[in-house]
Amino acid sequence: MEGQKVMKSQSLNRVILNRLKNDNMFLVSFFFILMLTLISAFPYVFMKDKSQYANEMNLDISTIPPMSKLSVLTIDNKKIFASDVKVHDLGISFFSITDSKHMSHEGEFSLVNKVYYFGTDKFGRDLYSRTLYATRISMSVGFISVLISLVIGTLLGAFAGYFGGKIDNFIMWFVNVIWSIPTLLIVIAITLALGKGYWQVFVAVGLTMWVEIARVVRGEFIVQRNHEYVEAGRVLGFSNLRIIFKHILPNVVAPVIVISAANFAAAILIEAGLSFLGIGTQPPIPSWGGMIKDHYNYIIMDKAYLAIIPGLCIMFSVLSLMTFGNGLRSSIDTNL
Repeated sequence: MEGQKVMKSQSLNRVILNRLKNDNMFLVSFFFILMLTLISAFPYVFMKDKSQYANEMNLDISTIPPMSKLSVLTIDNKKIFASDVKVHDLGISFFSITDSKHMSHEGEFSLVNKVYYFGTDKFGRDLYSRTLYATRISMSVGFISVLISLVIGTLLGAFAGYFGGKIDNFIMWFVNVIWSIPTLLIVIAITLALGKGYWQVFVAVGLTMWVEIARVVRGEFIVQRNHEYVEAGRVLGFSNLRIIFKHILPNVVAPVIVISAANFAAAILIEAGLSFLGIGTQPPIPSWGGMIKDHYNYIIMDKAYLAIIPGLCIMFSVLSLMTFGNGLRSSIDTNL
């Protein structure tokens, strides 16, 4: 009997996996999310500007168009000036050498060609490198925020749906109070209370997205708690926590996955909105919302790409997450 159950589970997993392999939109979104995750984990591997937060400025080459090629003279300040200042890059067209004796010292000067794939921003920073580093900000905010919302929402929803009665009434009263307050207002209030910064955004966004998870999990638990397998667990003397987490919770995974994917996308949008308003990730740390804020005035000029590029990153990230969640839900629901 146990062997048949294991074989059935393996067969069901194989069917779900085959359906996912045949869903082209799911595969595209999956590999796009995988690419974003890889970039966010190792941004400096892909960045051209290796400085901290890709914050190397050069006003002489500000707002140059995408795919611009420049010859760059690299000067090692530590060798010439005996200081700890990092290497600076200057456009060769804006630089002249007045003391030629330094040219005899090998390694002090080097001439290289650089390609600015996305051009540079108004401060002369490499927009390509800053866009890649901003991926880490958005993905980390989304991941940690969803994790916080999952823990809070699942626990409250499970207890409310399983036990019912006064526990359910109290939890749902609290949920309805939080639900009645606009999400953006809660995020702004929490951000102002905790202060502006990178880590504060995690907590602020995570504490606002658990409500929907709690309501969905509660509804699923109300349906599942009257099934025969739950009654059998009670008769066998299983504890309430074992029934909740080991028997009922695995059966409500599908809707939670979809909501988590939607919340991940919403977290990216909320973080971008907060950064655009100036209360999210603070400079010099790059974020997609902050990049749009710095350059939205350029949309009416011939430099619209400065705001469009981070905007497209937000759009494709949200679209891929929603497509991923919907594809996973369809495959699981069809085979349950």
